[in-house]
Amino acid sequence: MIELGVNIDHVATIRQARCTYEPDPVWAAVEAQLGGADGITVHLREDRRHIQDADVERLKQTTQIKLNLEMAATDEMVGIACRLKPEMAMLVPEGRHEITTEGGLDVLAQEARLKDVVARLADAGIVTSVFIDAELPQIEAAVRIGAKVCEIHTGPYAHAFYAKGRDAEAPAVLVELEKVRRAGEAIRELAMRFNAGHALNYYNVQPIARLAGVRELHIGHAIVSRAVFVGLREAVREMKQLMRAAAEQGE
Repeated sequence: MIELGVNIDHVATIRQARCTYEPDPVWAAVEAQLGGADGITVHLREDRRHIQDADVERLKQTTQIKLNLEMAATDEMVGIACRLKPEMAMLVPEGRHEITTEGGLDVLAQEARLKDVVARLADAGIVTSVFIDAELPQIEAAVRIGAKVCEIHTGPYAHAFYAKGRDAEAPAVLVELEKVRRAGEAIRELAMRFNAGHALNYYNVQPIARLAGVRELHIGHAIVSRAVFVGLREAVREMKQLMRAAAEQGE
C-alpha cells in the first residue's frame, strides 16, 4: 500500500525566519502523524538553513513513525546519522546557493565514495535511499553501491504539469510521467524499493501515485502551504486520501 512521508523542513523555515522557537517542527511531526503520515522527512543541510541538529534529535526521540533523514554524503552527516539512527537516510545532492534540491544525485560519478557511505550506514542498521533522476544508468549505479531504495526526482514531471496548465494528458506531461514509470519498473526489477518525490502537490500527485509499484511519496512544501489555510493534520489527511484513491485505481 502506498505511503506518505511528510517533509516538515518548511515549518522550520518559518521558525528560522525570526530565529525563534516557533513553530516547532516536532509539533508538526505529531500533527502530521495524526493526519495519517506514514513517515517524517527532514533535510539536515550543511548550512542549517531550516532544520537544526536538535530538531533531528528530538524527532528521533518523539516520533512514533519512521524518520527519513535527507543528507549530503559527507563525513559529518554520516556521523550524525550513525549516532541518531533514523530508519532511513536519503542521500541527496546539496548546493549552498540552491533554494531547494535542484536535481538528482549523480551516483554514477561517485560510486566508490557512495558505496563506502552506504556501507557505513548499513553497519549502523540504517536503510539507505538515493534521490536520483529517472535515468537507467543512475539506477544501475544505485544497486551497485548497495542502496535499498531509489527515490525518483519528480520535479521535471511537476514542472511540465504546471507549465501545461495542469493538463495531465498534455504530451509533455505524459513524456515525463513515462520516464518516472520506466524508472520505477527498472528499480523494481533490480529488487530495490521505488519511491518518488519533489514538487508534488494536490493537483499533480495522482498520476504518480497511480504508477505500479510506487511504495512511498515524499511531499513537503505543498502540504505545509495547504496547512496555512486548513491546518497540518487536515492537509496531510487530504493528501493521503488523494494518494490512496489514485493507487487503488492503478491496481
